[in-house]
Amino acid sequence: MKTESGTSSSLHKTATNAGPIRFQHKGSIIFLSVAFIAFILIIFVKADLVLISFRSMFTAARLFVSAPKSLQAIFTSEILEFWIGAIYLCALPLTLIVVSGNKFWKRADEKNKPGQTELSLGKISFRAFMRQSIALYASAVIFILYSLAFLAPFIAPFSPYDQQDFLVTAYQPPFARLQALVLKQPKTLTIPIQTGSGITVELANSLISDFQKLKTRNEPNTVRFINEYRIDGDQVIYRQGIRTKSIGIAELAGSGKTQELAGGENRPNFVIERTFMFGTDQYGRDILSRVIYGSKISLSIGFLVVLISVSLGTIIGVSSGYFGGWVDAAMMRIVDILIAFPALFLILIIIATFGNSIYLIVITLSFTGWMGVARIVRSQVLSLKEQEFILAAKSLGLSNMRIIFRHLAPNTMTPVIIAATLRIGSIILTEAGLSFLGLGVQPPTPSWGNIINEGRDSLLNYWWISTFPGIAILTTVVCFNLIGDGVRDALDPRMRG
Repeated sequence: MKTESGTSSSLHKTATNAGPIRFQHKGSIIFLSVAFIAFILIIFVKADLVLISFRSMFTAARLFVSAPKSLQAIFTSEILEFWIGAIYLCALPLTLIVVSGNKFWKRADEKNKPGQTELSLGKISFRAFMRQSIALYASAVIFILYSLAFLAPFIAPFSPYDQQDFLVTAYQPPFARLQALVLKQPKTLTIPIQTGSGITVELANSLISDFQKLKTRNEPNTVRFINEYRIDGDQVIYRQGIRTKSIGIAELAGSGKTQELAGGENRPNFVIERTFMFGTDQYGRDILSRVIYGSKISLSIGFLVVLISVSLGTIIGVSSGYFGGWVDAAMMRIVDILIAFPALFLILIIIATFGNSIYLIVITLSFTGWMGVARIVRSQVLSLKEQEFILAAKSLGLSNMRIIFRHLAPNTMTPVIIAATLRIGSIILTEAGLSFLGLGVQPPTPSWGNIINEGRDSLLNYWWISTFPGIAILTTVVCFNLIGDGVRDALDPRMRG
């Protein structure tokens, strides 16, 4: 029988929790709605590139069936980025609709049948995480960063590799606006059109044409950046740095007809204006585009390294703790030796011996970061294997593999998930440090670390080159640490209350 004071205290607790829960529910609805609208807008704005991406994907599939060697000669990793971005761009709005629908129906069921739904441990932990406001904000930021990484070919205003008229574009400050002449001359084809006839040649040439459109962002004409210009008869006199040149109007795209802009300025239609939001580097490359493309490298390396190291550490930790004896002794001595050996020194030795590439960096960081997870999992297994449910499984004659993967491994996931979320930030910092030292991802491939390295010699005069990728690293690492803290509090029964 409940006392009056107990009833009033429970009512007070329910009333105090109702406000934050209602606010978080509204916040999640707003975030899902804004994300859905943003993705739909990108689809409409970049509809031409999205359609070309899917068309080239279909053409490549047909060419793979008929002539795989021809596809291998044409295929580039840059085109794969467009395919992944197009799939992500179209799949995520559908996923958001499904998530929102499930959220709505579950909430309706809870209202119709209050107190009748039993929650699993996972759902209880998830609800506890959803009450962590700071962790939710950090998760939203990480979602935006990963979306930028996937959609880099569609969102980045320029190619991160274009060194475009650096006499004009080099060291431009943030929000610099530059004018450019649009020439009739098409941009150079990186892959020549094949000659001959037949279905294979037609498919190959169609694929080459689509690849060129994607590579040039469907802007086929050459663009020449200028400081200023004037029209003198049938010639356009323009200046690039200290050089003054001229070009015939007949060589420019457009009819030369003057168009009136929003500010009342008149400008011929062969002149365009481009804005560099984060400025440019010493080669005239757009910093915003390089930071967006750099997120793809840094975030991918962080995710892959943690996935591999956590998987390896979990397998070794479970095996060591469960089998014990000489298996445990041998594995733990290997762990002790690797922990005692300086990880950064080992990474430098491997990279100096075998060279530096993205794949080698992932493998090296993965195989030097699993020891802590193995020790955590081993300690969990040592206590779990003496529990009644494990002894019962052994008495029923279940195999060791079934006991390990069905009963032990799932019950060690709580500390593993916490370790993984907290480790992603340190991995991103390590990769950025290696790239800064010139031992990681090599230019011109952008990563946050090597972009900072390129701007370190001119940090005082041209601060924006290193500042913006530095802010990106700081934001990412802080957000992953906040998510890790939120996950730890949600999975700990003493913290979630």
